[in-house]
Amino acid sequence: MESMNEFWAACQAKLKELVRSTPSIYQLWFGVLEPVSWDPALGKLTLKAPAAKVPYIRAVYLENIRTVATFVNGGRSVTLTLIAAPGQEGESEKPVVDHAAPGERHAQEMARREDAGLIPRFTFEEYVSGSANQLAVAAAQHVAATPGSSYNPLYIYGGVGLGKTHLMHAVGHRYLDLHPNGRIRAVTAQNFINEYTSAVRESASKGPSVLEAFDERYRNLDLLLIDDVQSLSGAKGSQAQFFRAFEALVPHNKQIVITSDTYSKGLKDIEPRLVSRLSQGLSVAIEPPEYEMRVAILQNKAKDIGIDLPDEVASFIGKRIKSNVRELEGALQQVVAYQQFQAGAARDITIDLVKKVLRDQLMVANTQITIENIQKVVADYYKIKVADMHSKKRPASIAKPRQIAMYLVKQLTNHSLTEIGEGFGGRDHATVLHAVRKIDKERQADAELNHEIHVLEQMIRA
Repeated sequence: MESMNEFWAACQAKLKELVRSTPSIYQLWFGVLEPVSWDPALGKLTLKAPAAKVPYIRAVYLENIRTVATFVNGGRSVTLTLIAAPGQEGESEKPVVDHAAPGERHAQEMARREDAGLIPRFTFEEYVSGSANQLAVAAAQHVAATPGSSYNPLYIYGGVGLGKTHLMHAVGHRYLDLHPNGRIRAVTAQNFINEYTSAVRESASKGPSVLEAFDERYRNLDLLLIDDVQSLSGAKGSQAQFFRAFEALVPHNKQIVITSDTYSKGLKDIEPRLVSRLSQGLSVAIEPPEYEMRVAILQNKAKDIGIDLPDEVASFIGKRIKSNVRELEGALQQVVAYQQFQAGAARDITIDLVKKVLRDQLMVANTQITIENIQKVVADYYKIKVADMHSKKRPASIAKPRQIAMYLVKQLTNHSLTEIGEGFGGRDHATVLHAVRKIDKERQADAELNHEIHVLEQMIRA
């Protein structure tokens, strides 16, 4: 017969595995649990925890622990009782009874999170990670577990549809898992502007108290999540209010998480003092997903909507639609809708079906990318003339974009080095090779350049 300590040790190992990406959860909430009794015949497990932690463990993690115990018990149901450890002031050793029904409690918690601006399904558990977002995910999980201690603000940037908003909201959900009484607010920069504009307008008739209330709403938070901060561009009044909130929170170890479509120093029409503050924490980029990650995203989405997606179909779509997560998920939704409502729900999803439904997207994805197209996109991005791509001019403001364009032609087309040189004013293949190697090396060491190149790749493929 398995002893109590052996059974609980197996449960602990499984709990550690469950939260392996955020070990602080185990240390704070699972590691403090101790077994009191275990009756394998009846499947009854009694645990104790410090009195101060019992209410939160009960509300958030009790069902997880019960599920793990049932798994370790070979799938046989386990009844779990949680008691407060004896000898702690204000608590007696008696079972903690929750009078609220689990469904009601869950609904109340979800309503509270939605009131804070959090999107329910945007959690870490639903987020697919890979090499393209690995650093961003690690930083986000660290911030959620230890807010305000470092990486403040956390600045997440990347192109459209890459999962920045999802990751930001995941921080909010994980934070509330660990700090259920925390004061948080998730808001887009545009909604922040709208709130401030409304407060200014109302203050004209109702007095300054309206603006004071707006100010207090953002200055008294434990965690502030601001999405698409680039939208503050040109909004001087809103920038000033955000700066005030920043100065009220960060110096007092209150966490701010920000998303943007560009790195902080690339923001346009934002006050220098605000850009400086945004640059003082940790900036992490989310890049377009690599092939394996694209396939995982498709499979994860299919599982969420209850669809059996064959591996070869996920691979086919993942190899051809490369730009971002949103486009991938949209493509799958189109295929599923056609399969269910047009072709008949009983029909399997096949590659032929995908080719038919996604004909237009696949055609765009296969559109021939030319040297001329790349030169124009890069020239427009860096505000130089297309003619400069062919000229002998060598100032850095022209030479660097020209080298980047050569690099992109090599990466995105099948042209030889000699053909590329011809397309750039008759340069020899050695010059092109030097440019390609130089940019490849620099982008690995320079996060901002790496982000710029990813943005250019998206623009070229658009």
